[in-house]
Amino acid sequence: MLKKLHGLLEESYEEMISIRRYLHQYPELSFQETKTAAFIADFYQKLGIEFRSSVGGNGVVARVAGKKPGKTVALRADFDALPIQDEKDVPYKSKMDGVMHACGHDGHTATLLLLAKALNTLKDELEGEYVFIHQHAEEYAPGGAKPMIEDGCLDGVDAIFGTHLWATAPTGTIQYRVGPIMAAADRFEIVIQGKGGHGAQPHKTRDAIVAAAQLVIALQQIVARRVDPIESAVVTVGSFVADNAFNVIADKAKIIGTVRTFNEDVRDLIEKEIERVAGGITQASDCTYEYVYHRGYPAVVTHEAETRHVIQMAQTVDEVNRIEEIAPEMGGEDFAYYLQKVKGTFFFTGALADGVEVVYPHHHPKFDFDEKAMLIAAKTLGAAAIGYQSTAAEPEAATSVK
Repeated sequence: MLKKLHGLLEESYEEMISIRRYLHQYPELSFQETKTAAFIADFYQKLGIEFRSSVGGNGVVARVAGKKPGKTVALRADFDALPIQDEKDVPYKSKMDGVMHACGHDGHTATLLLLAKALNTLKDELEGEYVFIHQHAEEYAPGGAKPMIEDGCLDGVDAIFGTHLWATAPTGTIQYRVGPIMAAADRFEIVIQGKGGHGAQPHKTRDAIVAAAQLVIALQQIVARRVDPIESAVVTVGSFVADNAFNVIADKAKIIGTVRTFNEDVRDLIEKEIERVAGGITQASDCTYEYVYHRGYPAVVTHEAETRHVIQMAQTVDEVNRIEEIAPEMGGEDFAYYLQKVKGTFFFTGALADGVEVVYPHHHPKFDFDEKAMLIAAKTLGAAAIGYQSTAAEPEAATSVK
């Protein structure tokens, strides 16, 4: 069966590339992906595959039922883009000003569409049911996964598998991790209110910039001195705004940043510590502050049995030449919500072509990936889905976050 599936996918490879490049030229931002969703729905409609649109927003969910009874396995691909100007010099460069697929979601979508087509061709020989979750808005919290789950995309699902094309790992590599593989991703905002005045008379002011600058430095001590060094955490200030004339002391400064953690206790600690530090510095500076902490996606925590299953099935893919366990990534992913509901795993499919001299990371204006990785991802996901029908793993205990 896997040989047939892999053969069908190889025959569809050029179509996979064509779809990916079309989507790359017409990207849409999170929560605005109406045309992309319509494209996906039209693909399924032409094949006569059952689907549901507007799932939890712009999501699309398709289903292929095998002729024989079995388990229900879900596969997920996201399809939103980013507010980045495409600077690549390629024929399929984005035609949308200031918007591009800089994270591979166009490739995820093409991969899942052609995998669904192949499985539909084999449905009379298949066991179980296959659910294809095309998710909107992965890039921007609160994300699309949660509302799609609330709208029933996981109803009846026994397990879910997902992958991310990983443009910094060589093509032919499958990267996995048992337990936490991606971090919880939160955002914080602090506005410091002082008293402005003339730059030549600082003694008559309460300088918001000085207070905010002290706060930026002090925040770095939270991870260094308040978090157990065995744990992993990041506190990063990404924006510092105090727009003013050169000779005026600002009365207000705003900093925005992100927090990345794996342990919920550490997450709680950092949220409280940021406010404690902000309170102390502003009090010493005779300023006031406003603090908002936005909880984003939780950590992505894979299930052991399903992860081991993917490792085993990846060995059936001829193009896979390396399978490796990796350290946790500090990036965030709302695939976490699916794994909180059903068993499953999330892995990376290497997408860095041989001989590439300059590697542009995800979210870079010149981001691109080796399209051969899509075929590897499709074969691996397909093998995992079909192979899961014959697994007899006992229900495992919930994997705790590191």
